[in-house]
Amino acid sequence: MELAVGGGMRRSASHTSLSESDDFELTRLLSKPRINVERQRSFDDRSLSDVSHSGGYGRGGFDGMYSPGGGLRSLVGTPASSGLHSFEPHPIVGDAWEALRRSLVLFRGQPLGTVAAVDHASEEVLNYDQVFVRDFVPSALAFLMNGEPDIVKNFLLKTLLLQGWEKKVDRFKLGEGAMPASFKVMHDAKKGVETLHADFGESAIGRVAPVDSGFWWIILLRAYTKTTGDLTLAETPECQKGMRLILSLCLSEGFDTFPTLLCADGCCMIDRRMGVYGYPIEIQALFFMALRCALQMLKHDNEGKEFVEKIATRLHALSYHMRSYFWLDFQQLNDIYRYKTEEYSHTAVNKFNVIPDSIPDWLFDFMPCQGGFFIGNVSPARMDFRWFALGNMIAILSSLATPEQSVAIMDLIEERWEELIGEMPLKICYPAIENHEWRIVTGCDPKNTRWSYHNGGSWPVLLWLLTAACIKTGRPQIARRAIDLAERRLLKDGWPEYYDGKLGRYVGKQARKFQTWSIAGYLVAKMMLEDPSHLGMISLEEDRAMLKPVLKRSASWTN
Repeated sequence: MELAVGGGMRRSASHTSLSESDDFELTRLLSKPRINVERQRSFDDRSLSDVSHSGGYGRGGFDGMYSPGGGLRSLVGTPASSGLHSFEPHPIVGDAWEALRRSLVLFRGQPLGTVAAVDHASEEVLNYDQVFVRDFVPSALAFLMNGEPDIVKNFLLKTLLLQGWEKKVDRFKLGEGAMPASFKVMHDAKKGVETLHADFGESAIGRVAPVDSGFWWIILLRAYTKTTGDLTLAETPECQKGMRLILSLCLSEGFDTFPTLLCADGCCMIDRRMGVYGYPIEIQALFFMALRCALQMLKHDNEGKEFVEKIATRLHALSYHMRSYFWLDFQQLNDIYRYKTEEYSHTAVNKFNVIPDSIPDWLFDFMPCQGGFFIGNVSPARMDFRWFALGNMIAILSSLATPEQSVAIMDLIEERWEELIGEMPLKICYPAIENHEWRIVTGCDPKNTRWSYHNGGSWPVLLWLLTAACIKTGRPQIARRAIDLAERRLLKDGWPEYYDGKLGRYVGKQARKFQTWSIAGYLVAKMMLEDPSHLGMISLEEDRAMLKPVLKRSASWTN
């Protein structure tokens, strides 16, 4: 799919171009001034009941959305800090900023995103020269923290235009709200034209559409609004429609009996076959966070009001389901171990008919007396008991996890430091699958061998999520210890994409060097630890209203 810059409109079966009117509209949106809002009562502190009964947020709905600490920059390119949080910058910080800026992609002279990797030593480029939506998030946060929001605004608006393209895989048309996995700027030197080529999954391994892209887009839109105080972007008809289109894909009614989203394998950061089909924790946590972010930004007009009500209802059900059935600690593990099966009634304890013999042996030793986590997947007669880092970190940041559960997740990380952190943070999942199970689950995937890549590999990009979760739970010492580990190797090893081995000791066998989100993840972690006020752009406080059932008056109430 291509987006042409220049005069005229080109169309084909699956190609759409940017018309002059669309180009003008983008310019108009980019030229809108940013405004700062006086901090009064934070919108994050408002409950679902406040939202449900308000007549609309107007300007007041985003009170306190401006997050301090994103303005001034120091000589090395990191945010200037106050004396309260001041630290001596590590020597590799300057190198990290230089590497991040080398990854910038320009479109018509304007920065639009960052490529996945700038590894000149690699002969095969594959798709690492593209701008991935999920990969750009840590880069975007780094630029926001550094007082450079324009690149983030450009990215949000351009991907919004890409969302409007016709999307086909073979002869099947994807939903209108689907966001691309990635896009690439194409240069035609002869014609003097730049075009964008977007991938919605039709070129991806396994041809799977990225479910997480739309969620990350909504989360990033809130982070931009929170940091800059620019309310006008989220309020534009284009952004409002974009959010509604994404949500319409997720909130439609069907045959589901659970509030979680049913997904195919490979639809998120783990984009290869790894047995995460069904209801993966990563997607459920991102879904929950995106719903809460959208709830803050959607207008209560004729089109938005219906979505606000659907979101509120879904959040109640989703939070209950996840906290009840995905959560695992010592007591819950013992309860599952003693489950009876084949229960048929509304009072069944073993609601998913999980067979206790399916509990893997490693889990009994792994589970500490103090600690817990959200398991990887729950569906009929199946529980994936693996630990997945991204889903658990997002659960903390979005307050999908209760305060007690958040503390328990951090307890687990401390208790199982060698397994989950080792010599390079952070294990994307634990444990690795191997031998016969590896052959069945991955289809003998040569990239996802044991303790490598998505199969128990260690990913430095996850450092920013770990740091944010540590700050939110009052455990910054965990983040500081993890960052110290990463600083010993990252620059020396050339900012690898991932590390291999049980302890994450070895640079990944197929890892790209100068992986952009490894660089950006480190910078975001450092800046957040230096100035914890940055946490506000990516964190949501618990809303007690989600614990209460949604009550609606019947049509005959006033009769």
